[in-house]
Amino acid sequence: MMAEVKNIFDVAGRAMSAQLVRLNTIASNLANANNVSGSKEEVYKPLKPVFETAYADKVSQNGIATVDVTSIEALDRDAEKIHMPDHPKADKDGYIYNAPINVEEEMVEMLEASRQYQNNVEVVSTLRALMMRTLNIGK
Repeated sequence: MMAEVKNIFDVAGRAMSAQLVRLNTIASNLANANNVSGSKEEVYKPLKPVFETAYADKVSQNGIATVDVTSIEALDRDAEKIHMPDHPKADKDGYIYNAPINVEEEMVEMLEASRQYQNNVEVVSTLRALMMRTLNIGK
């Protein structure tokens, strides 16, 4: 069970944390994009975080909800089978297995995660500016 969602700082902080996990999995996937193995069982599988909405106790009154990463799952994708009998990792039949990673898809995911993270940074920056204006009203 995750900590209680209390305010906008919790919402934005947890959302940024979730996007950082997403960026970490994307970086892992891109780093292993050209990874090969001697068997389809051992080849690197792309990772994806699983998100879950976390609601404040009084969400119907305050509208506060955020997101948490509940797990990181390996996608069940088939590796690309390539006949390369001279490759040091080739199996007994001369095949290697390329990690099933779509680099273009990962790049789009990276842009989206980056934008989501930046949006939450902007929320926190705007909130801080509004709080400072509110404090200066009485001066």
